[in-house]
Amino acid sequence: MGQVRIHNFTVSLDGFATGEGQSLESPFGHAGMRLMSWAFGTHTFQAMFGEMGGNNELDDSFARRWNDGIGVEIMGRNKFGPQRGAWADEQWRGWWGDNPPFHTPTFVLTHHVRPSIAMQGGTTFHFIDASPAEALAAAREAAGGRDIRIGGGPSTVREFLAADLVDFMHVVVAPIVLGRGVRLWDDLETLEERFTIEPTGSPSGVTHYTFTRR
Repeated sequence: MGQVRIHNFTVSLDGFATGEGQSLESPFGHAGMRLMSWAFGTHTFQAMFGEMGGNNELDDSFARRWNDGIGVEIMGRNKFGPQRGAWADEQWRGWWGDNPPFHTPTFVLTHHVRPSIAMQGGTTFHFIDASPAEALAAAREAAGGRDIRIGGGPSTVREFLAADLVDFMHVVVAPIVLGRGVRLWDDLETLEERFTIEPTGSPSGVTHYTFTRR
């Protein structure tokens, strides 16, 4: 049975994983691209969006692990798009264009189910109303024994951590203070007791933390 993994999930020094005021123009709200600036310069992220270049140094050594052995992604609705409530626009197909970088079945958690969307490159978005355990059961069936990635956002990651369903997590702490938004760590007291935690500082200014289930 595959592992449940989280990769390249970035928080600010004060624990926010996204800013306030998400919109079509601002997927991370008032945080802009500051949380993920460490990643955009890596070879992995450049290649993910069809670009050349980027570095192959320490940050990239962490970034490139995100897709190894992954058979399914699970994400929250707010990672898929900025709409809330009933779908006002079912033409919305996600932030990533016609060929999203996932290339696997991708389960979107929402209380407003809609038909699946098949994209180029092997990504199919499935919209399900399910608890973390129920979503994981559906994902395992689709993953064919491969690993399952929890893609975010912070509320979704927090729910899977609270349900003790995560085997490995890579969290990046960026040297910025956001002050408001959605926090990752709320109500997860004693989380550290479940994992072996290893920090690695990067010249880019971020610190990579890996959490491996004990």
